[in-house]
Amino acid sequence: MQNFQYYNPVNLVFGKGQTEKLATLIPQNAKVLMVYGGGSIFKNGVHQQVADALKDHNVTEFGGVEPNPRFETLMKAVQVVKDNNIDFVLAVGGGSVIDGVKFISAAANYEGDAAEILRKRIRIEENALPFGTVLTLPATGSEMNSGSVVTIEATHEKLPFGGPALFPQFSICDPSVVASLPTRQVQNGVIDAYTHVLEQYLTYPHDALLQDRIAEGILQTLIEIGPSVAENPADYKLAANFMWSCTMALNGLIQQGVPSDWATHMIGHELTALYEIDHARTLAIIAPNLYRVMFETKKEKLAQYGQRVWGITANTVEEAATLAIEKTVQFFHTMGMDTKLSNYTEEYQKTADFIVNRFQERGWEALGERQNITPEKVRAIVELSY
Repeated sequence: MQNFQYYNPVNLVFGKGQTEKLATLIPQNAKVLMVYGGGSIFKNGVHQQVADALKDHNVTEFGGVEPNPRFETLMKAVQVVKDNNIDFVLAVGGGSVIDGVKFISAAANYEGDAAEILRKRIRIEENALPFGTVLTLPATGSEMNSGSVVTIEATHEKLPFGGPALFPQFSICDPSVVASLPTRQVQNGVIDAYTHVLEQYLTYPHDALLQDRIAEGILQTLIEIGPSVAENPADYKLAANFMWSCTMALNGLIQQGVPSDWATHMIGHELTALYEIDHARTLAIIAPNLYRVMFETKKEKLAQYGQRVWGITANTVEEAATLAIEKTVQFFHTMGMDTKLSNYTEEYQKTADFIVNRFQERGWEALGERQNITPEKVRAIVELSY
């Protein structure tokens, strides 16, 4: 097992009716900026719940944060923070809103061009504005980690950043909100979480036995409940296990002491930036083809995944690994995912060139757990995804 230091200070408040605890979680004298997205929180009652809980607080609202939050929009929120002397930010939404609030938190006190936070991947270790979250869409795990991804619309760049100062002080996770979600968003959430686990699990064999078993348990849970929660999101048992699985998939626990990949995400982000494809659906496009192109260096772990998660029995490692990839594709299809880029855009022919050139410009020439995903491999992965 690799050496590691695990730090996660998030106060996770889970279950029905927990939004009412906001009044005690946010300091009474705080000037609060409530940030949300397109307005679904008005339809599902969450906005009213938050307003009731904070009726004695000084609250300013900022709406309109997009899926794949835009730097340009978030900078408007940063100006609101400065104009109103805001000292606490509350994200009410899914991963995009929470990621956006992390950027607002980082940029509010940043000296210089805030775009540097994204382009230079500045690690935010101090001087961030405190914030909390009310989760309305399980998927990204952003409610219990310190990472974020923000899109610069002007240049079509979707860029990650983070740092220990960007953990939420608290996150309220009420599975009841899942009942109001459209089927597509539930499907996306399941596949987003599933692929988060795969990025930390499908690498190469190691001796961190517990991390593997926890990862496999999350995968098995998502396989068991995924189709059912998409069909019946009002089932609290399903919704609760769905929400908790999404949080556990990316709160840092299963990544401790083990190698991790993340190349699927790095490529997938470019597809979202280029074509506005839902994040989870870009992962479903790229992941199976990355496993095919990188088969020789991943086959042992793919075989383990196939045997333990899918119950595959095979005569060889290669056979088990191949069947594991096919089972994964079948699961993605069951969850409503198309797994070819050509299903989403007619402009796919130049995609590989664009992504490879962009990665080379950024100096991203050695990706993956072994740093062996070269630009040539990226090209092969993307072209196989057509």
